[in-house]
Amino acid sequence: PPTTHDLTTLLEEMTMTTAIERRISILVYEDPEAAHAWLARVFGLVPGPVDRDPSGTVVHAELEAGDGVIWLHREAPEFGLASPKQLGGANGSMAVMVDDVDAHHAHALAEGAEIAYDPCDQPYGYREYSARDLEGALWSFMRPLA
Repeated sequence: PPTTHDLTTLLEEMTMTTAIERRISILVYEDPEAAHAWLARVFGLVPGPVDRDPSGTVVHAELEAGDGVIWLHREAPEFGLASPKQLGGANGSMAVMVDDVDAHHAHALAEGAEIAYDPCDQPYGYREYSARDLEGALWSFMRPLA
């Protein structure tokens, strides 16, 4: 018959949760290497490692955005992963807090980013603008108004 220890162990397994430690955003690109360089130059993200398979193809790249990391992944039909370029539109968006929305916008514009809308104050309490990257993914850069 089950012991008290067995019952206690079962109850712990049923009720224990694992704390979330960190979030990692993953974006899919047809050309992760080009996206890595473009996102660093145009949007000011901090470039991290670029990993290649034995044939030299980029399979993973990383960028830092403040306190978070963004992984760039290759298109992978076997996992249903397609780039906005392949899809003909984005199915999500990336939002990044910056210290000066207008200065960030001016830099991105000067570097050739396609601006979706110029900096403006939103009714939900943020100043922000949005732009599309080289493969059509939508990015918003913002700062709280208060």
